[in-house]
Amino acid sequence: MTFPKLSIIIPTLNAQKVLSACLKSIKKQTFKKYQIIIADGGSTDKTLQIARKYNCKVIKNPLKTAEAGKMVALKKTSTKYVALIDSDNILPTKDWLQNNIDILESNPKLVGTEPISFTYRPNAGFIERYSALIGANDPYAFVTGVYDRQNHINYRWTGLKIDQIDKEKYIKIKLQPQKPIPTIGANGTIFRHSFLKPFLDTDYFFDIDIISRHLQSSKRSIFFAKTKQGIIHTFCESSVKKFIKKQRRRIVDYFSYQKLRHFNWSQTNQKSSLKFILYTLLILPMFIDMFIGFIHTPDPAWFFHPFACFITLFIYSTSTLKQKLGLLKGLDRNQWQQ
Repeated sequence: MTFPKLSIIIPTLNAQKVLSACLKSIKKQTFKKYQIIIADGGSTDKTLQIARKYNCKVIKNPLKTAEAGKMVALKKTSTKYVALIDSDNILPTKDWLQNNIDILESNPKLVGTEPISFTYRPNAGFIERYSALIGANDPYAFVTGVYDRQNHINYRWTGLKIDQIDKEKYIKIKLQPQKPIPTIGANGTIFRHSFLKPFLDTDYFFDIDIISRHLQSSKRSIFFAKTKQGIIHTFCESSVKKFIKKQRRRIVDYFSYQKLRHFNWSQTNQKSSLKFILYTLLILPMFIDMFIGFIHTPDPAWFFHPFACFITLFIYSTSTLKQKLGLLKGLDRNQWQQ
């Protein structure tokens, strides 16, 4: 059997703590016809040394952010498929790539695949477990329904109303123009390069923007596969400090690159923000979800949920206020560590 070629794109910036595990899981794959492209934002640790150890192609990412790194790499590849893997991802099974490629090869109308869940590991760090349990790295995404990974509360992979058909090995979903879109596009998403090619005209790859641009320009629906397998996202492991840092980066980047974004988040932000504020301040909704989740999957990581919500509410609200007052400063990524 002749396998299609795949480019695995991994943006990095001082990722020595997580990159080895990521690359090791890729090298164990049964599917072998791929290249790994490391788009590095100027790492000063051992990231590049690790990348070369695993025979990765390394390219420079002068704009440093993961979104810029993805775009730099995408412009330098022409393979049939492109996998967007983050440096803190681990492929949980040896046939992970093969399963995705098989689905795409046998279904030409699908523009991409994405794992339906974050793999839950009982012995992992409690914040990694918490993210796998709620199906999101950000409680705001979970509460507002735009999450794109299966949670352990109602076992849905999104809170949005999406047309979908169960195809045994995957769920075929239909994304439509003028309809809400879940946050598809990172942590193990594989795209057809032909789908992405018309939209590589910017310096940043904002995944949901690509999907939004296609829907708006073509006025036609697209089909995606949510594969019935997970992906490990070590995320913050057990570090509350790292969680705070990443939540701050998320909101600061949102405001910093807002003018460059194609997808208009402001259309939904007002109602979504109010929903998250009430959910957090009323307290009871948080505890209801926490206890339901604990009944389904008994794990003390659930007890981080109220703290995660309050931390996120504080960071997002204070950052929004600073932005409105003109006091919000962009992040200095020179000292960033994964």
